[in-house]
This record gives sequence, C-alpha cells and structure tokens, in this order.
Amino acid sequence: MLQRMQTIWLLLAAVFSFFTLRFPVYNGNKLVNGMSEYNMLSATSSLFLIILAVAAGLIALIAVFLYKNRPMQQKLCFAGLLLFIISGVLYYMQIKSFTEGAFSLWAVFYFLIPVCFILAMRGIYRDQKLVKSIDRLR
Repeated sequence: MLQRMQTIWLLLAAVFSFFTLRFPVYNGNKLVNGMSEYNMLSATSSLFLIILAVAAGLIALIAVFLYKNRPMQQKLCFAGLLLFIISGVLYYMQIKSFTEGAFSLWAVFYFLIPVCFILAMRGIYRDQKLVKSIDRLR
C-alpha cells in the first residue's frame, strides 16, 4: 500500500542499500605489497558486503508488499537492521586496513539505511496500535 508512510521509508532503505553497491563509503590509501595504493571501499569490495547490501535491499522491498501482515513486516525491518549492523562491522574491519583516508560524501546513504528502517518500524507500530484501537470499538 503506497500511501502509508512506512512504505516510503522502506523504499528509501532499499534504494540507499542498492546505492552502497555503486558509491564508495570510504576513500583512502591502503598498503598493498608494501606500496601505498588509493582505494575506494564500497559494498562491491567484498563478497559478504555485496550479499548483505543486496539482502538488506531485498528485505526492504519484500516488506513493502507485506502491508497486510504487519508483524512479519516489522520482523523484516528488524532483520534489515541486523544486516546493517553486520555490514557495519565488516566495513569497520575493512576500514582498519587503510593507512589513511576519510569517509566519502556518499557514506550518508549508508548511514541513512538504519534511520529509514527505524522510521518504518515506528510507522508499522502506529498502524498496529490504530488497528487494535479500532477493534476495541467493534
């Protein structure tokens, strides 16, 4: 149901998750065979990061179409947050291997993913509360 606010948040989470496949999160120099080499860290840098980014995006897209099953939708949002935490740990481990560098401007997309999932969960919770209050009136 596209008129619900959590649908917008879930779609944004999916888009931002897929953006991390294309745009770098971190730029800097990395030692490779004793030579300092400029590298960009994005989700395509590692197989696990690719899997987690695609899974988080697909979870958000699947959750959009489960608008009739709000508890399952909320569980999927929580799973998306869990995937974000795991990918954050993997990003941190990869960033430690850089000798110097800085976060890219595109990292904003990565850090907006959990915000979108949390706002979607909040909207789903409000819908559940509204349905329960309407059921009490019957």
